[in-house]
Amino acid sequence: MAALLRGLRAGSILRGLCSVPVPLAGGPRYRTVQRRVHQAAVLYTQDYSKPDSTSSSSTSSSSSSSYHQHYQAHASEQEPKIPGSEAEGPQPNTSYANQDGEQSEDYETEEQLQTRILAAALEFVPQHGWSVEAIAAGAETLGLSSASSEMFTNGSGDLVLFFVAKSNAQLTEILAEQHNQVQLGQAEPKKTAQFLRDAVETRLRMLVPYINTWPQAMSILLLPHNIPDSLKHMSTLVDDIWYYAGDRSTDLNWYTRRAALTGIYNTTELVMVQDSSPDFQDTWTFLDNRIQDVVNMANTVKTVQSTGEAVVQGLMGAAVTLKNLTGLNQRR
Repeated sequence: MAALLRGLRAGSILRGLCSVPVPLAGGPRYRTVQRRVHQAAVLYTQDYSKPDSTSSSSTSSSSSSSYHQHYQAHASEQEPKIPGSEAEGPQPNTSYANQDGEQSEDYETEEQLQTRILAAALEFVPQHGWSVEAIAAGAETLGLSSASSEMFTNGSGDLVLFFVAKSNAQLTEILAEQHNQVQLGQAEPKKTAQFLRDAVETRLRMLVPYINTWPQAMSILLLPHNIPDSLKHMSTLVDDIWYYAGDRSTDLNWYTRRAALTGIYNTTELVMVQDSSPDFQDTWTFLDNRIQDVVNMANTVKTVQSTGEAVVQGLMGAAVTLKNLTGLNQRR
């Protein structure tokens, strides 16, 4: 009888084990583990690349305690709650403790690592284009595996959007510095036309190192999944330019001026990728004419018509030019 009871108890335990849910490989828990493996690999690479400053005897005597301290530091952290799950596990690693329990200044987040990789990848864009190959080459220059390019789910789109955001931020810094110099009386304020012209030219000149591959980048920005971010960056760009130009309007002019400047920037950009004149002189002449049109806008019917024409011109020019982007990869 006792043997029969033990057999029934063992069977119930086995049924309980079989009923334990197993997370799917593609679920959020798997992705969390996969992300942790990458972070651990990065930390291992950084630690392994550092020179050994202690003797072999001291290393062997302290290895056990170091591992124990490091394990305890990470075991005390909590996992972020996974949607749809009831249990909580350890949270993602947000700090790194050394042997003395102090936070290491060398540790960087995944976002910081991605930024460094994309910044390094820009050097290889003229050679590989706006591609995953350029990202992989940039990762290798940082001592990382080329497989690090798999961190970027949007591939080449992440690289193009990174460059656009970086260039916009650089222009904003330039405009803010000029504004401060004017406020301090160290520089004379520019007229609106000249200010807009110089700002747009400064931003477009940031494309010069990548001009032969920029048509490819333009086509990537117009992919459906990249359009929201592309429009957001363009809106930020024209808004910053008008702000530092002194525009504080709160009526319809606020919209018409930004819509017009968006169309002018886009059409000038299209002219630039086809321009073969020295130092893009034809592009800057085209820009001068378009900027003057924006400045001449007033609260008249002509203002609305000019704004609509500028926007339509930008959209139609983009649509027509994109049909020939492949043939524009080399300057004429």
